[in-house]
Amino acid sequence: MATEGELEDMAAEELEAACRMSWREMAKIVPWGDSYPGFAPSGRHVEVERSYLWADGEGGDILVEVVVSPNAVLYDHGARCSRRIPAPSLGGRSRQREET
Repeated sequence: MATEGELEDMAAEELEAACRMSWREMAKIVPWGDSYPGFAPSGRHVEVERSYLWADGEGGDILVEVVVSPNAVLYDHGARCSRRIPAPSLGGRSRQREET
């Protein structure tokens, strides 16, 4: 069985790959996600899921999330990594979030 440490390592590696796109490239596909089978370094089967979501609202920061789990049934026991990709600034000013 895949160890917790290798699931965390895989999630971190997949997050790095998922974040190679620029904010502008990501914005074209948000909201989007996929999942696919993979192999842990130990050779065990795992399920990898990644998603690109608006963090607070359309046009703002993008939340990139990755989950690597032993299988789809054990999704809640998977290793999770996420990163917030800030929206580009507007005219040299930082984009401000609306507060409610």
